[in-house]
Amino acid sequence: MHTSISLQTEEAQDIIPVSTPHIEIKDLNVYIEGQHILKNINLAIPNNSVTSIIGPSGCGKTTLLKTLNRLVDEDNKSVVVKGSVLVNGEDVYAPGAEITHLRKKMGLLSQRPFPLPMSIFDNVAYGPRIHGERRKAVLKEIVETQLRNVGLWEEVKDRLSSSATNLSIGQQQRLCLARGLAVEPEIILGDESTSALDPLSTQTIENLLIRLKDDYTIVLVTHILRQARRVSDYIVFVYGGEIVEFGKTEDVLLHPKNEITKEYIKGFIS
Repeated sequence: MHTSISLQTEEAQDIIPVSTPHIEIKDLNVYIEGQHILKNINLAIPNNSVTSIIGPSGCGKTTLLKTLNRLVDEDNKSVVVKGSVLVNGEDVYAPGAEITHLRKKMGLLSQRPFPLPMSIFDNVAYGPRIHGERRKAVLKEIVETQLRNVGLWEEVKDRLSSSATNLSIGQQQRLCLARGLAVEPEIILGDESTSALDPLSTQTIENLLIRLKDDYTIVLVTHILRQARRVSDYIVFVYGGEIVEFGKTEDVLLHPKNEITKEYIKGFIS
């Protein structure tokens, strides 16, 4: 087991796009209950692409994802965050940052789908209503558009008034994605978002994410290297709370530069 860790290489930095990224992390350190969980994170996430965060259990990858929309300090009050997370140039950790406004820019897919205890229609319309949309014709258009976007419309169009909890798990996850898209975010975050799904539903979600990257910046946490290879344009490898390697998917997975990355990819670190 190697104990020394080198941070992002100059080669990794070279792939960062010239255009202003949706998400830029600067000198981020996160402490939870006194433990130093994330250490000196610097990362610019490429726009209109799928970036997967990979690494062994307990390395900090989910914590890193949750810093992006401030869930890390909402879930646990004994959290200290130092550094900056910029979303469209706006620091989400700046004093007085308006969290609801910032979260509207991000749709979140959790490990398990959590449909609201209401109808399929009302699940998708929930966000637009919260943000003030009351026109029935507009809400109907939003619901149909987003259900079509996630490939669910033909399956549910005749039962929009039925409870969302009657859907299969795979359908519920697509419904939750439609609900997130309904508030017109710019960024989609996924935290092991297919781990509870069957292979067919997993493939459906993966195909959706690949298609949606034309319009969204997508950041995923996954523990499945095959999935990272299938869906990702870029890989962030996290180990011990640090970014060990960051680059294009084929470079990181097929030609890793760091010995720890090589060991993880070979299955020697889990």
